[in-house]
Amino acid sequence: MTPIVAHTSTAFDQDLRQLRELIAVMGSRAEEAIHEAMRCLTERDVDGAAKLVAADQEIDRLEAEAEDRVVQLIALRAPMADDLRDALAALKIAGVVERIADYAKNIARRVKRLPKKGSIEPLSLLPQMANMAAAMVHDVLDAFVERDAQKAKKVCQSDDALDAFYESIFRALLTFMMENTQNIGPSTSLLFVAKNLERIGDHATNIAEMVYFAATGDRLADSPERDSP
Repeated sequence: MTPIVAHTSTAFDQDLRQLRELIAVMGSRAEEAIHEAMRCLTERDVDGAAKLVAADQEIDRLEAEAEDRVVQLIALRAPMADDLRDALAALKIAGVVERIADYAKNIARRVKRLPKKGSIEPLSLLPQMANMAAAMVHDVLDAFVERDAQKAKKVCQSDDALDAFYESIFRALLTFMMENTQNIGPSTSLLFVAKNLERIGDHATNIAEMVYFAATGDRLADSPERDSP
């Protein structure tokens, strides 16, 4: 049986900092995957999309490593109160980042379903939405690494704009489908892509709420600051 080593602030802080750095690497890979999936989509790059799908295994490996580090951190350092909250938040956030990368992978898989030639007018709207979603991922991982509750709260607030963008793309694609039945197939794939981007924003918001709770001990939904105009 592994002996429990008494928790010291310096040792725990160093271990937690390394864990945050590992999850930040995951987040950077996930952010890059969003941009690359969108590039493959707009350029109809089937080969690039296949490479992106295969590369998702590395993010899965990083998630497993993060989980192992959290288990070791709790077993060896025996954190209490605020420190334990940080460790558990890191465990949950690693899982959410992995799911964000899965959404990018799902987008890449749609590339081969689009026609190789021809214009799909609403497709031009999706890169901007992808940039918004990727920015939320970037900002929320910064908030996590910096343990910045206010930056996390701003990420939650930006989700409304992403949701509004999704609704506008949804309407544009429905109109495109009604104009010509041949547009239904490609438009359905793009609706799937837009929904995946919207879900990325939701997951970034979930991470932001975890960061806020880890930093303050308060639930963001119950915070007086969140309710203020």
